[in-house]
Amino acid sequence: MAAFPPTGDFVTVDGLRLHYEVSGAGPDLVLIHGASGSLRDLTFSLRDRLTDRYRVTVVDRPGLGHSDALPEVSLAAQARAIKAGLSRIGVTDPVVVGQSYGGAVALAWALEGGPRALVLIGAPSMPWPGDLDPWYRLTSTAVGKVLAIPLASAFLPKSYVSAATASVFAPAPVPAGYEDWLGIPLTLRRGTLAANTAQINALRAELVTMEPRYHGLALPVELIHGTADTIVPLAIHSSPISELLPEARLTVIEGAGHMPHHSHTDAVIDAIDRAALR
Repeated sequence: MAAFPPTGDFVTVDGLRLHYEVSGAGPDLVLIHGASGSLRDLTFSLRDRLTDRYRVTVVDRPGLGHSDALPEVSLAAQARAIKAGLSRIGVTDPVVVGQSYGGAVALAWALEGGPRALVLIGAPSMPWPGDLDPWYRLTSTAVGKVLAIPLASAFLPKSYVSAATASVFAPAPVPAGYEDWLGIPLTLRRGTLAANTAQINALRAELVTMEPRYHGLALPVELIHGTADTIVPLAIHSSPISELLPEARLTVIEGAGHMPHHSHTDAVIDAIDRAALR
């Protein structure tokens, strides 16, 4: 897309391109973004506060941003593609930071082996009760895939997107300039919407299979979660997984919503530094 071209470089894994940016110098730190976004979420304010002491690599997850979609949408497939791609540029023993859905990818990476520590920010990690919201239920059907995704890509008004963004940041405000930086048109491309909805619709079943394996993860894990997160609730995800992971440390941020890497950046950076030291 001409208005939001690739900002980094590409590495090819099994014939598919993975888009990434590398900045800074020091121990390797990998940042993985959440759903409905791209690496631009992590370069808005967080990345540049880390480059004085880490070599920071941010990636577009497969199917989002400027990375090609994979034939398989699973967390494990995404983790393998990111791990393989980054190993080709010399990233082999990183601390991996994942926000929201990106945290679930980071957990899948750890279950496959590789990271020396994890930092999970508002990350879904446990199977949740109930169903996803109506948009994801619709796009899990054949009719929804054929009709709803193209219609949303073509006609979804900016006001709707802005309202959705505000709900993700709540109770914090959306930072000034964030939507323009993120590039809403990138997230509304038909292929991106299709990849994102497929990934979210597959998530719960994948977490069911991952949960019994958590007790075997011996690496240091820093969990950061806000008490006001209604997208990925603390009580359903980070609180219970903190009891399952042998080396977990949970930081609860009172009043924080789903985007603490923007609203409470210092607390997130402190957790990253702790993970690197551990």
